[in-house]
Amino acid sequence: MSCTSPPTPNGRALAQELLGWYARHRRKLPWRDRPDPYRVWVSEVMLQQTRVASVEPYYERFLREFPTVEALARAPLDRVLKLWEGLGYYARARNLHRAARIVVERFGGHLPADKDELLKLPGVGRYTAAALLSLAFGRDEVVLDGNVRRVVARVLALREDPRKPSVERRMEGVLTEWLPPGRARDFNQALMELGSLVCLPKAPRCSICPIAEHCRARALGLQGEIPKRKERRPLPHRDVAVGLLEHEGKIFLAKRPSEGLLGGLWDLPQAPYPKHAKHTPQESLRQALQEGWGLAVEVEGEASARVEHGYSHFRVTLHAFRCTLRDGQLPSPPSPRASRPQPRGRGTWAWTWAWVHPRDLGRYALPAGTHKLLRALGFRLDPDQEREEEQEQQDL
Repeated sequence: MSCTSPPTPNGRALAQELLGWYARHRRKLPWRDRPDPYRVWVSEVMLQQTRVASVEPYYERFLREFPTVEALARAPLDRVLKLWEGLGYYARARNLHRAARIVVERFGGHLPADKDELLKLPGVGRYTAAALLSLAFGRDEVVLDGNVRRVVARVLALREDPRKPSVERRMEGVLTEWLPPGRARDFNQALMELGSLVCLPKAPRCSICPIAEHCRARALGLQGEIPKRKERRPLPHRDVAVGLLEHEGKIFLAKRPSEGLLGGLWDLPQAPYPKHAKHTPQESLRQALQEGWGLAVEVEGEASARVEHGYSHFRVTLHAFRCTLRDGQLPSPPSPRASRPQPRGRGTWAWTWAWVHPRDLGRYALPAGTHKLLRALGFRLDPDQEREEEQEQQDL
C-alpha cells in the first residue's frame, strides 16, 4: 500500500486504540498476574535478549526457589547459576544476585522506586530502570526495547538506525507525548505486546494491527524496510580442545572465574587453539592441564567427539579428547562450594576444581555447549536441559 500523503499519527487516538487492543488480546504471563517490584525485576532481567516462550519455565522455577529478594540474596551463586542454566547470558544472573544483596543490605529488601538508585544496581541500565518504574511502580515512564523501537520507527517512518542516541531521544519524546497519564504500565506493555505479536521484524501483520491507520511506514509501503537493519557480519569461529579426564569413575571439572564469558559455571578443562597454531590441540590441552592444575596427562591422538555451538558474538567447535593421568598425582580438590582461583599457572585456567561422579553432574551449572559435548561422549543428562539448550540456540 502507498499514498502520497502519509498520515500524521494522532497520539491520543493511537494510545486509546492500542490500549483497547491490549485489553482484548494481552497474553496471560506469570509476571503480569502479580506485578510486585521483585517479580517484575526478575522477569525484565530474564527477558533481556530472550524470547517470552523461553523465559516462562525459567521464571516459574526461579520464583519457586527464590520467592523473595531476601531468598535470592541468601542463595549461593552456584545455585542461582544452576537455575539459570541454559538460559544464556549468564552475566544477567550474576548481576541480579549481586543486586539482590545490595537491595537487602541498603534498602531493607525493597527495590528502590528512585531512578538514580536503580541505575546504581548491577545490571540495571536506562531501559530496565524505566521498565521497573513503570511496570512495578506505575510511574509515567516510557520504555524503549527492541519491540517498541520497531513499532515507533514504523509509525513515524524513521529511516535512520533506531539505536542511534539522537533517534532514541526523538522516539522517547514522541512516546512521552503519546503516553496517557497514569497508564504507563498498560501502555508500555501494549507496545511491547504489539511488537512481539503483530509488528514483527520480517513479516509485520499489518492487516490485524490496531494502529495501522496511524502507521506512516505502512502508508508508504515501507514496513518491510523499516526499521533500518544493521548489516550482520559473519561470526568469527574458534576451535577449542576440551579434556575429558576421568579417574576412578569421576570426571575432572573446573569452575570458571566469576567474571567473563560463562563466568561462575563449571566446565571441562579447555584450551583454545588457532588453526595455524604451533602446537597441536593435544599439546595445547596437555599444557593447559599442567599449568592450570599441575596435572601431567596423556592426551589421546584423535578427538572422541566434536560439537558446534553458537554464542551471540562467535561460534565454536568443541573437540573432546580423552585424557589419562601420567604420574598418578592428583590435586587435592576443594569443596565444590569454593570459588577462589588457584594461584598455580600462568594461564586463565587456574580455577577451582572438583572430581565429580557422572550421576552428580546435574548438581553443577554447566554451559550448554558442554552439555552437548557430554551427550556426544555418551553421558546421560537431563532431557529437559537438552530442550532448553535448543531454545537457547534460537535466542542467540
